[in-house]
Amino acid sequence: MQEMKKDINRSAEIKLKISRIVVYTILIFLSFLCLFFFYLMFVNATRSNAQLQRGFTLIPADNFFTNLYNAWHDGTINIPVGMKNSFITAVCSAALTTYFSALTAYGTYVYDFKLKKLVHLFILAIMMIPSQVSAVGFIQLAFKYNLTNKLWVLIVPSIAAPSVYFYMRQYLEATLPIDMVEAARIDGSSEFKIFNEIVLPIMKPAMAVQAIFSFVGSWNNYFMPSLLLNKAEVKTVPVMIATLRSADYSKFDMGKVYMLMVMAILPVMVIYVILSKSIIKGVTSGSVKG
Repeated sequence: MQEMKKDINRSAEIKLKISRIVVYTILIFLSFLCLFFFYLMFVNATRSNAQLQRGFTLIPADNFFTNLYNAWHDGTINIPVGMKNSFITAVCSAALTTYFSALTAYGTYVYDFKLKKLVHLFILAIMMIPSQVSAVGFIQLAFKYNLTNKLWVLIVPSIAAPSVYFYMRQYLEATLPIDMVEAARIDGSSEFKIFNEIVLPIMKPAMAVQAIFSFVGSWNNYFMPSLLLNKAEVKTVPVMIATLRSADYSKFDMGKVYMLMVMAILPVMVIYVILSKSIIKGVTSGSVKG
């Protein structure tokens, strides 16, 4: 019997080791796929336009500062202005998206009112509509009322984010007991005080997850800014990258384009590093209903 138990334990240990090896192999492969293209972009940012035309390489060159100088002093774009515009748009959009989506999710989760389920289903139905469909009417409206070349025309619509609402609603159902809200009401707290001082701290991990996604989505957004922002002083980074790419072939410098792409990615990486712990908490906390 003891020998049989030892054999069973050994086989279980071998299976566990094999499963771990398989899991770690897959994770290493996926990590390589994610990081390889970032590394390749940084390598290309160190190469000149002539070197880039020769083909692919994994070895960095010595044109990093030359590309940085050329991109920074390019006459067709203004990188500090573009960074400022993208940062303002992304931060404000992320803040509005996460706060008002959390507020809406809290309202449909905590309060009982007529047509509650219909409101929830209506928001989810809007989530299924492609953004390009609604963008056509919005762009026509913006041109009709002279709302172009203003950053807030990109920020205000971010309040309506059905996908963020859905995630917040699922997170609330997993982490927020209704009894806690009832107890706060009995203690005399106002509804906004309950939400801002009790519910929001509970939702910090979820809001961090959606904040980084909203920030990245707004920072990388090219479709709407390219149609609504025509003046140089309000252009965002993706529009400036497209401007460099569409330059005259005789003046086209791919090294400058890669350098601008590197500068565009750095703020996103900084935001991710700052919020990474909260992102992990948000993904794990809302996965199991408590």
